[in-house]
Order: sequence, then C-alpha cells, then structure tokens
Amino acid sequence: MRNYAEETQKRVQFIKDAVAAAHVDGIIFGNSGGKDSALVGILCKMACENTEGIIMPCSSKRNFTIDKDDGMEVADQFGIKTRVIDLTAQKELAMENLSAITTLNDSAISNIAPRLRMITLYAVAASENRLVAGTGNASEYYMGYFTKWGDGAFDLNPIADLTATEIFEFLRYLNAPQSIITKAPSAGLFEGQTDEQDMGVTYAAIDKYITTGEADEADKTIIDRYHARSEHKRREALRYRG
Repeated sequence: MRNYAEETQKRVQFIKDAVAAAHVDGIIFGNSGGKDSALVGILCKMACENTEGIIMPCSSKRNFTIDKDDGMEVADQFGIKTRVIDLTAQKELAMENLSAITTLNDSAISNIAPRLRMITLYAVAASENRLVAGTGNASEYYMGYFTKWGDGAFDLNPIADLTATEIFEFLRYLNAPQSIITKAPSAGLFEGQTDEQDMGVTYAAIDKYITTGEADEADKTIIDRYHARSEHKRREALRYRG
C-alpha cells in the first residue's frame, strides 16, 4: 500500500505547481458523485482554495438523484463550492440534429454526454481563467474506459497513475464519505449501469493484471482485448509530418 500521507503532499504540490505555471486563478472539475472525481476535488481543494466542482446531470435518472447527492456530500464535507447544470436538453438537441445526417449507434449516443460535460468545463474554465482537472484513473486508462475528447480531456490530472484499488485506499485515508467508498463504480450513462458489468471484468482483476501481470485466462482475454482496441485513445493524434 502507498504512503498516502506522502502521496497527498506530492499531489498537492503538483497541483500548486500546475496552477502557478499556467498563471490561472483557479481549478474547475466535473463532480460526478464517483470515487475519482471525489479524490480529485479533495486534492485540488487542498492545493487551491479557488477550486469548484460542477455537477452535470444528463438524461440518466441516477444523475439527478444518487450521483448528485453523493457529489454534494463530498463537496459539503470538504468545503468545495459546487454548481449544477442540467445538460439533458443539450443532449436531446444534439441527438436530434445529428440524426438528420446519420444513424446514431449506442456508442455514439453514450459518448455525447461526456463530451457535453467537457464543453461545459472548458467554457467555464476559459471564462474564469481556470484549469480543468481530469478525473480518470490508471485502470480506466489502460482499459480505454473513457471518452476520447470527453472525460479524457483535461489540463492536469493528479490521480492519473492510481489504480481503482488505490483510489479507494486514498479515499479511506482522507475519510471521504462512505457513500462514495461503497458505491459501485459507474459512468452513470444509464439506469443500472456499472463499469464492471460493462467491461465484464472487475477492477480488482484489472488492477492485479496491470500491476503484477497476473490474471486468469478469461480476465486476461477481456483486458487484453479492451487495451488493444483502445490504443488510439492513448496515443497522440496522427499527424502527417512529410
């Protein structure tokens, strides 16, 4: 297990350095009510008083209930100023307009909300001279379980090297709300959705594999498939260089 007292100090300094180097006035992040955004919000608040979260429900009922409530519990406990914006109408309008030129599949539809959220965060950041903090962890990154140009876009990410297992350990060290720690990880894309059900493999198995190389054959097959097909998300965009 990591020394989370040291990890806190190092990550807070990382955030302070990023804010100073960018000559910005603060930080903004998407408060999803999940484990990753909770940890990012806590660390950013420790490093920068002018840290704010934005809760951005979009279509899914759970976004307006459990996710919003959990996000507000973290914000209240750690003194993080929070705003709420409903993006449902924007998603519906986008789907209506896009349907006029193509037939949207499930993948395209599920990625609209994360991209609308990133539009929102960057609009606020640009208007208020802030940096956008990312909230993705190392397990999601390895699996490609994030939206390209959606939650995969950010100015700094203080938890990018932490596995999902370590995120939970870190939150326990910081005494985060139990509602966050015991909650099944979910992107909140639709009712009943969880990350592990979507992927067909647990975060415990993913984390063991990426840290030790060990996995049973069924889990290894799933993890390798996800990693291979999402390589385009992790590499730099292709540019012709002559």
